[in-house]
Amino acid sequence: MFENIKACLFDMDGTLIESMGIWKEIDRIYFGKHGKELPDDYQSKIEGLNMYETAVFTKNEYGFEDSVEEMMNHWNEMAKEAYSEQIGFKPNAREAILLLKSKGIKLGVATSNSGYLFSGFANANSLMDIIETAVVGEDVMHGKPDPECYNIAARRLGVKPSECLVFEDIIVGLTAGKNAGMKTVAVQDAYSAHQWEEKKAFADYHMNDFTELIEIIAEEL
Repeated sequence: MFENIKACLFDMDGTLIESMGIWKEIDRIYFGKHGKELPDDYQSKIEGLNMYETAVFTKNEYGFEDSVEEMMNHWNEMAKEAYSEQIGFKPNAREAILLLKSKGIKLGVATSNSGYLFSGFANANSLMDIIETAVVGEDVMHGKPDPECYNIAARRLGVKPSECLVFEDIIVGLTAGKNAGMKTVAVQDAYSAHQWEEKKAFADYHMNDFTELIEIIAEEL
């Protein structure tokens, strides 16, 4: 897995942190406040989109009266407390990235989430003391599966795409990594469990949890 790898790049929601359940509830509440029912396929339709793209899509697709800016502000405020006080790393994720750092591997996060919510989690969990760069939704013009976020992260870290290993929990994220010319690792998550067999077949590697990653690091680095 780590042959010729100089940097590891992680998606945030559903990959490094336990947050996907929060968003389903936020979506349900937001739709409900506007007299609408949350569609069953809503999450699959917005996978990989940054917050701006999600707001544009949601407004156009479902006819919300809020402006795109108002929608994003509502979502950020609804999620602020959760990202700052409730959401944590997945089991052994922090230990795994600290181990990678100790082995000289460069680390970055590339998330479709807003910088506002990324900072809420990062500040509460001292994430920027571990990683070297973070690419957030506002940093890109195009969300995943476009490779833009991963290309930016690689440039900031001063590494070639072929020297990067991308960790993602959904197909569109894995596609973004592959489109950037990087190796990919599918990460198991309860909210994308229905994609697990597809993810395993598509990615270069896969792991059920970060305990597995710690064992691989110990063997290979």
